[in-house]
Amino acid sequence: MSRFFSEKYASLEPYVPGEQPQDRKYIKLNTNESPFPPSPLAQSEAAKELNRLELYSDPVSGALRRELASFYRIGTDEVLAVNGSDEALDLAVMAFCDGKTPAVFPDITYGFYKVAADVYGVPYEEIPLDEDLRIRPEDYFHSGKTVFIANPNAPTGIALPLESIEKIIAGNPDNVVVVDEAYADFGGESAIPLIPRYENLIVVRTFSKSHSMAGARLGFIAGNAELIRDLDTVRFSTNPYNVNRVTMAAGIGALRDQEYTAKNIRTIVENREFLEKELSGLGFGFPGSSANFVFARHPRVSGETLYRTLKERGILVRHFTAPRIREYIRITVGSREELEALLAALRDIIKEEQK
Repeated sequence: MSRFFSEKYASLEPYVPGEQPQDRKYIKLNTNESPFPPSPLAQSEAAKELNRLELYSDPVSGALRRELASFYRIGTDEVLAVNGSDEALDLAVMAFCDGKTPAVFPDITYGFYKVAADVYGVPYEEIPLDEDLRIRPEDYFHSGKTVFIANPNAPTGIALPLESIEKIIAGNPDNVVVVDEAYADFGGESAIPLIPRYENLIVVRTFSKSHSMAGARLGFIAGNAELIRDLDTVRFSTNPYNVNRVTMAAGIGALRDQEYTAKNIRTIVENREFLEKELSGLGFGFPGSSANFVFARHPRVSGETLYRTLKERGILVRHFTAPRIREYIRITVGSREELEALLAALRDIIKEEQK
């Protein structure tokens, strides 16, 4: 680091995104992207805005907010468009966490929660998952902290039923509960219908996964109107033109083409079931996934070996080094052809390691 770098960030460990190597062509099954392109309608709506880039985008994303409100049956004052769900989480930490109100989240979950807390100097608590890598709702009751729960959780893919999520929300009446639903469309239950009943709930969603728009950077926050105003106050103070006009138009197009999205989700779920069946036949163990990835480990081949050897063969999966999960690899559910190539490579690797 340079001698000008602020001391308050000297010990910061930044979030490490999934690899995006450019040295060769890979089968990318490491960052939970969709194997499908964006909706044709999303593409055409986005293209219309390309000749208007000299103009700022709408700072309140009015047209997109109206579309989101209509689709999810909430008020326009109960939704906020953001630059990917990471911006939503960043805003939530700024708005609802401080020295008096720490954050709390599982010890194995999306790594951005911890990093965002560190950036803003927010104290936090990490609560261990149980021995089956599951969240225990009762661990979060009356926490006295801002609660962050990914549902389904990442990297495990395990989803809590809506009843359990509601217990966490009801169990923290004096604190905000942030439910991160990046993967909910693949098998989870959304907490958005609970918004009218709870003033302390915000739900974070992204277009990156089920809507095939990871490169567009679009997400949204749904919640009580007063919480949305709080978040908007912070947003206007940090990044008022946070959603560009091309991305905004693409999001509107995607929302109006739900048949396309629903078809892709069905295919990904079918491919996930195929992958789980084949992995089981190869001896892998994994928790049941409600996401667009499978978190798997092999009893005789280490996670590090699987990750490294697959990469040498041109296939990227995600490997984590935390002690409890270092024997696992997280595999994005890609196309059937990509999964067949992965499985063929795994068969060879397992055979070679058993010699």
